[in-house]
Amino acid sequence: MDTLQLSLPAARVLQLAAQGLLNPPRRKAVKQDVLAAIRQMGVLQIDTIHVVARSPYLVLWSRLGNYPQCWLEELLEERHLFEYWAHEACFLPIEDYGLFRHRMIDPGSMGWKYSAKWMEEHRATIEKLLLHIRENGPVRSADFKRTDGKGGGWWEWKPEKRSLEVLFTAGRLMIAKRHNFHRIYDLAERILPDWDDARMPSNADTQRALLLKAVRALGVAKASWIGDYFRTAKSRPDPDPETLVADGSLLKASVDGWQQPAYIHPDHRQLALDAVAGKLKPTVTSLLSPFDPLVWDRKRALELFDFDYRLECYTPEAKRSYGYFTLPILHRGALVGRLDAKAHRSQGIFEIKALYLESSTRQTQRLASELAAALQRFAAWHGTPQVNIEKCTPRAFRSMLKAALA
Repeated sequence: MDTLQLSLPAARVLQLAAQGLLNPPRRKAVKQDVLAAIRQMGVLQIDTIHVVARSPYLVLWSRLGNYPQCWLEELLEERHLFEYWAHEACFLPIEDYGLFRHRMIDPGSMGWKYSAKWMEEHRATIEKLLLHIRENGPVRSADFKRTDGKGGGWWEWKPEKRSLEVLFTAGRLMIAKRHNFHRIYDLAERILPDWDDARMPSNADTQRALLLKAVRALGVAKASWIGDYFRTAKSRPDPDPETLVADGSLLKASVDGWQQPAYIHPDHRQLALDAVAGKLKPTVTSLLSPFDPLVWDRKRALELFDFDYRLECYTPEAKRSYGYFTLPILHRGALVGRLDAKAHRSQGIFEIKALYLESSTRQTQRLASELAAALQRFAAWHGTPQVNIEKCTPRAFRSMLKAALA
């Protein structure tokens, strides 16, 4: 196949289609749809902030609509999923365990996530911890009382919590299940009793497989985008995508306005042709998590969607431009704005602290109506059916949106 020539809008809809964000779901979700969505994305990033639904639940809602959040934990406990470091801490399809086994065997390559010094200095207590789990079953960090008098901040974990996390990174422990979103750790051999490292692919095969999975998940990708997806490379991916084009494992594309070539997975050949022919029509209006694969690479979001996005929850309040946990707004193939929200669950109120449209976004009645419907669905899923809008920029759009919500 010759090099595909895509317009920028075609590249956008191709990525949206690959990510499951082109059209609304056609039917009510079932539990297997959660697993299918994670397989389609390749990865589901974990984050614990919960001013609205925690990120992994929100990422799934953006693709599936209303669904019970408990399905995610059930799939983990049923061993259809596992947790490990991929893009960051993530839920991953269990069949991909072997692709991440190299990281477990060489945990020193995982940076701050692992400490050989801690393992050496606390060898006796770590072995005692492992024996406790072997004899008494899975544990939570909360099962151990703090005895060092320190707080519970990220860098002041109690010793048992740090040991659990280091053992998790080294692959000796896995997450058996979650309770109220808290991790419950067990021995890896109890969770995957049939695993044999002889089944582990080579480093080269692992890198190749993760590169192809990243391109497939992205729909269309510059070389500089690929390594970020599974954190396999900072800039140029390995192997070189051009070698995979040469052997037919990738398709090559050219996107209007891009100096660099783009790459497409062969599974998306027809999808790419449909995008070129204008047959893919984006119809979704939804809210996205800051950790949604569509926007987690801020440079990619800017280059592909002209959307300059930063998460400001770690920025001092006085220096924030938009808010603590702003959710990108996706409307018919474009990222048209963002909103800072909080779900007041005990009061049944979904508070929109601030909503900002992009300066290039037209304030149409269709946008107001479809965004209002998305907000109502989102609020109802949270159990907070009353939507209150405190601030909106531009101000005129607030009246349009309130009228649509009425």
